[in-house]
Amino acid sequence: MLDLIFPPRCIVCDGVLKTTEKGICAGCRGGVHRITEPVCRRCGKELGYFEDTFCKDCRMHRHAFESGKALFLYNDAMRKSIYRFKYAGRKEYAAYYGEALADAFGEWIASVSPDAIVPIPLHEKRLRERGFNQAELIAHALSDHLAIPVRNDVLFRRIATRKQKELNVSERENNLKKAFKSGGNDVKLDTVLLIDDIYTTGSTMDAAAACLKRSGVRRVHTVSLCIGRNI
Repeated sequence: MLDLIFPPRCIVCDGVLKTTEKGICAGCRGGVHRITEPVCRRCGKELGYFEDTFCKDCRMHRHAFESGKALFLYNDAMRKSIYRFKYAGRKEYAAYYGEALADAFGEWIASVSPDAIVPIPLHEKRLRERGFNQAELIAHALSDHLAIPVRNDVLFRRIATRKQKELNVSERENNLKKAFKSGGNDVKLDTVLLIDDIYTTGSTMDAAAACLKRSGVRRVHTVSLCIGRNI
């Protein structure tokens, strides 16, 4: 009955899905690129033809997290999806995002045994403007399938940083210095799964992972809905 009143919509074009379709309609499926092996063993980006084990970025930069996975390439189709999710009231997309992540990475997530899923936090100012944290919605949707608790009380954004998409690589790193703070002595976690909607250079994940490790977390793994192209 609820589907008749609020029919499920394609996460790309926002059109009403047929009963045989799930998440993405047939017309949009070809525009969505799922990340496939071989992928970088550190960040999860697809590897180039001449690359082995690690992408160029991960060979050049030491990351604060142990390993990561990503589901979709951040191309035009997924850019539209995430924009509508974050800015056009389509919070219901999170249910499909979480289910798709669980289907793709459920076994891997179980193998790294996280004590909790921790979403990348928004600064309180941006949270008030948007009304919700997109990473937290995805985290809860993933938790619904994997029964791993979501902890939004162990990592906080202390600085209202500039949007990362507006900056180059070095500016992104500087932008995030001291951007996060932990929940202090209340953080009693050994292994954490950090989650965000988009991974580009990894600067955000690195800053958040480093903060968590300073608070006593031993291992940090990451999951992103989308990831940039390997350059």
